[in-house]
Amino acid sequence: MKIGFIGLGKMGFGMVENLLDHGHEVVAFDLSPEALQKVAGRGAEPAVSLPDMVSRLEAPRVVWMMVPAGDPVDATLSGLLPLLDKGDIVLDGGNSHYRDTLRRSGELSAGGIRYMDVGTSGGLEGARNGACMMIGGERDVFDVLSPLFGDLCVPGGFGYMGGSGSGHFVKMVHNGIEYGMMQAMGEGFDIMENSRFSIDHLEVARVWSNGSVIRGWLMELVAKAFGRDGKLGYLSGEIADSGEGRWTVETALEENVSIPVIADAVFRRYRSRSNDNFSDKVVAALRNEFGGHGFTASGPR
Repeated sequence: MKIGFIGLGKMGFGMVENLLDHGHEVVAFDLSPEALQKVAGRGAEPAVSLPDMVSRLEAPRVVWMMVPAGDPVDATLSGLLPLLDKGDIVLDGGNSHYRDTLRRSGELSAGGIRYMDVGTSGGLEGARNGACMMIGGERDVFDVLSPLFGDLCVPGGFGYMGGSGSGHFVKMVHNGIEYGMMQAMGEGFDIMENSRFSIDHLEVARVWSNGSVIRGWLMELVAKAFGRDGKLGYLSGEIADSGEGRWTVETALEENVSIPVIADAVFRRYRSRSNDNFSDKVVAALRNEFGGHGFTASGPR
């Protein structure tokens, strides 16, 4: 399949490499000339503009956006839509708010453009070697593109969530759960850090990663972080908030659903910006390990 791909950031670049590995042709566009040069070296066709990218695709065109949520998505669509024809397909693989997705889907469908929302999880490793995708939009488009999703994901790692917006909605809830899980892990290691015992956090994380009820990828990542520094002295513990946890709390309030664990994890991120403690360092380290969320000596960027 020949695909137009917009956005060669940390996730997007890895996904393009993944597509190329599976034999797809990719026409890539990014505002960074350096990123375009680099992706050309991997075998993609670099496009110097959106019109250039679209001109290289055959109808019905398939265009995948991997750009930051919010205004960048609207700006990209504003430049893209005049170039597309009825029946073309646009996929948003970023962390857009599901309400924005509903609005955009309505606007695009008025012109006959098929709009799919693809909630994407798995971090940088997943983008490059097999992600998890939660997909919303028209079922027949999902069915047509299932081989593409299968190539990008681990076995069993993608599914149809429902109508437009459902993919981003499920991904939002996923990230809310992620907030709570990471917060619990951070607090557990904080208890051990302040105990009377000289606990080796790396050894604990290693043991918990093998056979325990709480084993999993996050535990493996925290072990990797402790392998760098057993006290996580390379960061401050200030935890950034990318929005999905907050959106999950707002949605729960609208639906009268009680989610105290996720809500507390969101508020904890706000609190982390004024106080420095070990539990926040663990959560910040986890975000860096799976998502490449950078940090400086004074904290995450």
